[in-house]
Amino acid sequence: MPIIVNLDVMMAKRKISLNELSERVDLTLSNLSILKTGKAKAIRFSTLEAICKALDCQPGDLLEYVGDEKRTTNR
Repeated sequence: MPIIVNLDVMMAKRKISLNELSERVDLTLSNLSILKTGKAKAIRFSTLEAICKALDCQPGDLLEYVGDEKRTTNR
């Protein structure tokens, strides 16, 4: 998938655990884990907003578009 989720990077920068983020944004650990590992197929804007608020970041800090050229060279 050409959209990369950098949630783990932002969590590390903010020194916040998955458990703590789960409590702050009122999402289950399993749903956050799916998002963190890049296995999510979609994300609600309300969820993205809550995560951005909790991590004090922008959506672009969490989501990155990677074109086909980059994906084939990074494998």
